Amino acid sequence: MHGVKRLFAWMIPRFDPARFKVSLISLRSPDTSGDRLEDHGIDVTYLSRSKFDPLTLPALLTELDRRDADILHLHGYGATTFGRLAAARRGWPALLHEHANLTDTPWFQKIADRALAPYTDLAIAVSRSTAEFVTRARKVPASITRVVYLGAPLEEFSQTRTSEEVMAARSSLRLPARAPVVGTVTRLMPAKGNQYLVEAARTVLDDIPDVHFCIVGEGELLGDLERQARRLGIAERVRFAGYTRDVAGALAAFDVVTFPSLWEGTPLTAFEALAAGRPIVAADADGLVDILHDGRDAVLVPKRDADALARAVTALLRDEDRRSRLAAGARATGAAYDIGVFVWKMEQLYELLHARAKRAPGHRGAATDLGFLSETGHSPRRAS
Repeated sequence: MHGVKRLFAWMIPRFDPARFKVSLISLRSPDTSGDRLEDHGIDVTYLSRSKFDPLTLPALLTELDRRDADILHLHGYGATTFGRLAAARRGWPALLHEHANLTDTPWFQKIADRALAPYTDLAIAVSRSTAEFVTRARKVPASITRVVYLGAPLEEFSQTRTSEEVMAARSSLRLPARAPVVGTVTRLMPAKGNQYLVEAARTVLDDIPDVHFCIVGEGELLGDLERQARRLGIAERVRFAGYTRDVAGALAAFDVVTFPSLWEGTPLTAFEALAAGRPIVAADADGLVDILHDGRDAVLVPKRDADALARAVTALLRDEDRRSRLAAGARATGAAYDIGVFVWKMEQLYELLHARAKRAPGHRGAATDLGFLSETGHSPRRAS
C-alpha cells in the first residue's frame, strides 16, 4: 500500500463519524492487490471506467447522487477532471488535492484544467513545489491554492521499540541482528533515486565492511537495481525486502534511514521516519527540503550525488552521538506532523465550504479565513 492509497487508509477512519460520512469513489476497476482499502473498513465504490470513457461523468453523478454528496475532495487527473465537471453540474464545492510536482501535464489535461478552474473552490498542495506545479501547470489561480502538509499516525510510529522488538523486526527482514543497517522504505521507480543508494552502498562498504543495506518496497526498477548490485559485487549486502505492512517495524530495524529521491511531492515515508525518530540522510529534493532541516533532524546532500550520499552515511555510522542527536531532532520535528491534525484541518475546511454552499449556492473561490490550514501540532479536537 503506497502513496495516496496509504493516506486514505490513515485519513478516512479518523473523521468524526458523528459529523462526517466520508467514502471513496474510484473511477477505475476494483483493487486486486493483497492489501485493499476495504480491508481497512473503508467504503469504496469502483466505477470501472477507462481513462477517456465518456460514460464516466454520468456514472459518477449517479453514484454521488446516491450518496447525497455535499463536498467533493479530488485526487488525481481523472478525478479532478470528472469530479469538477460533476461539481459544476450540481453546484457542489470541489477541492483539488495535488500530490505531484511534475514539470508539465499532457495537452488534453491543460485544456481540461483551464476550462475547470472556475469550478475549483480550493487547491491543496502537499509541498511548496507542488503548489508551484498546481498554479503553473494545472492552471489553478494562486489565490485559491494552499500548501497543506500531510503527516503520519504518531501513535503508530513514535512508539519506542525495545531491543527485542528491533531484533524481531530485523529478523522479519532477514537482516543480521547486530551489524549496522542502512535502509529505506520506498517505491522502486525513477523519482526515488534508489540507483544512487545502491551506488553509494559500494563506497560505504569499502570503508565499513560489515554494514548491510535494506531497500523495502516494490516497483518497476527492481530488476535493474538487483542487476546493479550484482555488477558492483554487493548483492549479498543489499537486501531487497519487497513490500511490508509493518513500515514502523522496518524503520526501527535501520540505524540510518535514507531518501535519495530526485523529486518528490512530500513522501509519507519521510513523515514516518521523523515520527519514528530515525537518523536520516536525504537528497535535497523538492518536498523533502520542506520538512527536513539539515543538521537538526537530517543530513541533506545534493540529489544525484552517490559520493555525497556515501560520505554522509559513512560519517553517521561512525558517530553514534550524532545519530542520537539527529534522532531526537527527527522525533521533535515529526511531532508536528500528526495525520490527526491533517484530518482536523479537512474537517474544518469541509464545514466551512458546506456552510458557504448553503449560504451562497454556486459561489466559488477561497474562503477568507484559511489560517487553520497552516497550523501544526496535535489536533485541538482530540488526540489521534
